[in-house]
Order: sequence, then structure tokens, then C-alpha cells
Amino acid sequence: MHIDRYERQYLIAVAAVLGLFFAALVASALVFGVRLPQPEGYINPLTLNRTVFANPGMRNMGNGVYDAYIVARMWAFDAGSDEKDERGQDVLRVPVGSTVNFYLTSADVTHGFIVERHNANIEVLPGHVGRASTRFNEPGTFYIQCHEYCGRGHQNMYIKIIVEPAGGSAA
Repeated sequence: MHIDRYERQYLIAVAAVLGLFFAALVASALVFGVRLPQPEGYINPLTLNRTVFANPGMRNMGNGVYDAYIVARMWAFDAGSDEKDERGQDVLRVPVGSTVNFYLTSADVTHGFIVERHNANIEVLPGHVGRASTRFNEPGTFYIQCHEYCGRGHQNMYIKIIVEPAGGSAA
């Protein structure tokens, strides 16, 4: 079968580019340890009341580290906080310089979780425990928002994090 010279050159160029992309993927996995995101664990969403997520909230682990266990439900994050904002959503407080490890799961549908101005972003799936960590180096108010459409109340789904200057009262 005869293949035109330009077609052959085009096929060779495409094969070379595909080979380079594949080599880059293999190198990133083997040399640099790049891996696809994996859930922290798995959990039955029907039995959340028998897990650590039965009592969501923030726990002080010492040395400026906090673990926050949060359950996403239509249309709110349950962070177990007694403090609420003017719209009834949870408010969390941490001192500046704190590292917060967020552990999340969903009780119903797919949700998103993104911390404003920080590199913490999770797709929250029923049956999966997602984990993201971030350090709050400057005082201020930051929002955690749901970025996956989850129904008619989606736009009201957030948590307010208040990062207090040294000497403030953190949770």
C-alpha cells in the first residue's frame, strides 16, 4: 500500500510526539514520584454515625497543627463548630501560622472543597475520605467553598475560617 510522502511524515511526527508524551508520563512517575490523587480512605456513607465523622470538628493536635473533620451535605459543610456566621454557616478559628489537615467525606452527593487563596482543593465523593493540608501564614478571613454543583442551595455552601493574629483565641 502506498502512503503519500507528506502523510508518512505527518504520521511519523505524530508518533514521535505521542512517544515523547508517554516518556514524560513515565519519567514523572518513576523519577519524580508524581502520582494521581488517591482518597485517604474509604467509608460507608450510610454509617457515618459510627465513624470519626459522627462528631465533626477541629481538633488541636499540638505544635500548631489542627485536624478538621468535615461532612459535606446538601447544602452545607458540617464542621461541628458552635460558632455560626450571620447566614448560619460554620466558623472556624485558628492562630496565624497554623497548619490545618482537612478530612472530608460526603453524606449524599458529590461536592467540592476549595480553600480561598490556598492550595487546598478536594473533590468530595460519597464513600471516600479526602484529605488536604494547608498552612495559614497571614491573619484574615478565608472561605472554604463548594465548587461542585450539588443542587439548588449550592451557592450557600461555605465555611468561614478566621485566622487570628498571635495571641488570639483559636478553637
